[in-house]
Amino acid sequence: MNHAARHTTFIKQQAAALGFDHCGIAQAVQLEDDARRLERWLQQGMHGGMQYMENYFDLRIDPRKLVPGAQSVITLLLNYYPETLQRPDAPQIAKYAYGADYHEVIRARLNQLLAKMQTEIGHIAGRGFIDSAPVLERSWAQRSGLGWIGKNGNIIHKQAGSFFFIATLIVDIPLQYDGPVANHCGNCTRCLDACPTGALAAPGVVDGSRCISYLTIELKDLLIPESFAGQMQNWAFGCDICQDVCPWNRFARPHQQEAFKPLPVILNLSTREWEDMSEEAFRKLFKHSAIKRSKHRGLQRNLQFLKLKG
Repeated sequence: MNHAARHTTFIKQQAAALGFDHCGIAQAVQLEDDARRLERWLQQGMHGGMQYMENYFDLRIDPRKLVPGAQSVITLLLNYYPETLQRPDAPQIAKYAYGADYHEVIRARLNQLLAKMQTEIGHIAGRGFIDSAPVLERSWAQRSGLGWIGKNGNIIHKQAGSFFFIATLIVDIPLQYDGPVANHCGNCTRCLDACPTGALAAPGVVDGSRCISYLTIELKDLLIPESFAGQMQNWAFGCDICQDVCPWNRFARPHQQEAFKPLPVILNLSTREWEDMSEEAFRKLFKHSAIKRSKHRGLQRNLQFLKLKG
């Protein structure tokens, strides 16, 4: 077994030991096709108020500019599908935010993986990313054979669905590379048909400015545009509609991650209790939760908007 093969085997074994569900590896190259798609997406204003998406374009499409000398992009998936769901009559929270903030959990594991690699292999220059830097995670997941980009814009794993966090580790050593898998969406349009705001502009193209996740989290305006009144389907933080209706998620299985165990308040609070929550209580309850991104005022804005009827 050559060095690249041995190192690849070691990395995938360590990734599994750290709790990652899937690991795929691709060669670090410039993503030319993705660059054209990203440019069109930005030109059409589908990023809404997410102006940061316009920054660091060159870094987004070429990992070698993020990590000088980069040769390999390691992509890792971590399941977050919960065993227990919220009460259906309460304001809905996206499943990824049920437990601890995934940024904190996964960043620590990426650091551990890189440290293990450096101990076993030797000096490695590398950087780990989890939804916090200009990295096209879904493109790398697809190139790494971990799934295909579905019509809802999510990575879909044929045996496990799409309820996964995607983490990326870019390193400057050669490894054995996995090949992409075929797209298995076929003629299915369930996600496109189910999106209440028309955010799925075309198969695989998400108009972020219309997405409920954007409207309830990323949009920082004091008010959500009234044109979306009556279309939010009780989602107060994020949205899972396009994943919930996807046939491939019949293969989703509950995660085994203690850190992602649902916070009791998320499962049990009534609409009135959400609405009556003080800012102090919000900060205390969601100190280590992704929900803190919306801030108390943002969540209250969302709850009030849900009362509007279109």
